[in-house]
Amino acid sequence: MSETRKDTEALDLAQGQPHISDELLTVSDMVRRTGVAASALRFYEELELIAAVRTAGNQRRYARHMIRRVSLISVAKRLGIPLSDVQDAFADLPRDATPSQEDWQRASRRWKRTLEERRRGIERLEHELMGCIGCGCLSMKACGLLNPDDALAGGGAGPRRLD
Repeated sequence: MSETRKDTEALDLAQGQPHISDELLTVSDMVRRTGVAASALRFYEELELIAAVRTAGNQRRYARHMIRRVSLISVAKRLGIPLSDVQDAFADLPRDATPSQEDWQRASRRWKRTLEERRRGIERLEHELMGCIGCGCLSMKACGLLNPDDALAGGGAGPRRLD
């Protein structure tokens, strides 16, 4: 950090103004910084993935550290990770204070386990699909070995072994 910025922040603190990291962001600031729609921010708030405080005029304000949470939610969404998995990963992170490095490491370990389980599931799915698509039998003979008497039909419609 430059000396000028340090001096400015020290002056701000001495005058009772909030430190830059304590600055609260408006909804439009969050939209501009994260690229996430205001409606999505409200939805994430309902799911308790992020938190906002209210002004005297009942307007939402977000702590600057919420930018990281929203960015991680966006990445998870792009990767097809369900919001329920993100909720699990964020479960132990404080929403009312900036999470520490230790907090983020704990969340990242939890998320890593979830991603590893998903990867194994995708590899299993790939193996099963390649066996089914690649067999070329075009009949139920081979499938009869894996699903005698169509026993899986009792489990309902759709694929049963691939779930």
